[in-house]
Amino acid sequence: MSKEKFTRYERARIIGARSLQIAMEAPILIEDDSTDSLHIATLEFEKGVIPVTVKRIKNN
Repeated sequence: MSKEKFTRYERARIIGARSLQIAMEAPILIEDDSTDSLHIATLEFEKGVIPVTVKRIKNN
């Protein structure tokens, strides 16, 4: 399984969106005792368990 590289903007958008989902009581995808949604979203991103696809436009 290859690890996709994300830009810092993509990373911020993915973690921010996931953090909002967790704050709105979405199921958490990892085991963690933290109550901070941003911390949990960051851990999920680092472990690669957030199911996301990034579409990029190729500039010629």
